Amino acid sequence: MSDWPPKPNASSSSPNETQSRPPAGKEWEVIQNTLLANVEEQRRSRRWSLVFKGLTFLYLGVVLILLVKSCTSTGSESSVMGGISDDHIAVVEVYGAIAADSDASAERVGKALKEAFDSSSAKAVVIKINSPGGSPVQSDEIWKQIRNYQEQAGAKKVYAVIEDIGASGAYYVASAADEIYVNPSSLVGSIGVIMPNYDLRGLADKLGVKDRTLTAGDNKNLLSFTAPISDQDKAHVMSVLDNVHAHFINAVQTGRGDKLVDPVGNELFSGLFWSGDQAILLGLADKPGGLTEIKKDLDIDTAINYMPADPLQELFSGLGLSFQQQLAGAMAHELSSKLGDTDQPQLN
Repeated sequence: MSDWPPKPNASSSSPNETQSRPPAGKEWEVIQNTLLANVEEQRRSRRWSLVFKGLTFLYLGVVLILLVKSCTSTGSESSVMGGISDDHIAVVEVYGAIAADSDASAERVGKALKEAFDSSSAKAVVIKINSPGGSPVQSDEIWKQIRNYQEQAGAKKVYAVIEDIGASGAYYVASAADEIYVNPSSLVGSIGVIMPNYDLRGLADKLGVKDRTLTAGDNKNLLSFTAPISDQDKAHVMSVLDNVHAHFINAVQTGRGDKLVDPVGNELFSGLFWSGDQAILLGLADKPGGLTEIKKDLDIDTAINYMPADPLQELFSGLGLSFQQQLAGAMAHELSSKLGDTDQPQLN
């Protein structure tokens, strides 16, 4: 008759078999631990599956919300805020290089300026500047827009706030303002024009590179990297730079007027730049401070950014922030489940 199930305490006829086989209680413990580990792994997989499904639905929700928002607005933060009836300060930003295809282009800044000056609730316009300069054409266009819109708006005052840097074309823009605020450590000035050029003939000779440029027009290869520049060519290029420089100087003198302190003696138009403190002493700027100080001076608490919003940028920045938050939360939850409960304070 079969003796099943085996009895752990029953004696065996073979001493060697008893010694080689582990106790039945240990076998069941190993099996139990394996099964429990498998169940826990399945639970963890389901938990992560739910997390990522939730993230997918969240992404779809954010996409739909932002698409609806972009379709029901003009894509401008100022257009959404333009109907506000409370007094506020209109903020227009000139950030980064000033160029036709940049965020600081005359077209993009001009749109913000127009809405800022058209708003009856905007009691002043603040141009926040953090730029090393750029295109003289784009800078001049922004300068003209500020002056023209201000003339049409009447008594609406314009302030420029230079943050880290307001140099070259960026200072060109700032000079259109009634007052310029700077941080004591801002870099200000660089009123000049530059056209980089290099003589690479020596390098070309070492590399065995021959210039085979063909031109129709005697001066078409002017400023070629592999050709010498004649005195006549240099004089012509300098006449162009001097002419552009003269427009720059005229704009600064028109905007700053008698505030400039001995422009010739202090070489204000030589291309030098100064700290914010020095710029105030030289008349290139008026006061230390920024938007906070302007709010106090005007006794207006609200400032509204009038720069046109980019729907795609808002979409991807919103998705990126949402993903970071959800992923961090999921990882924190998983880590806490592994470490067990704790009495320490938690940030949720």
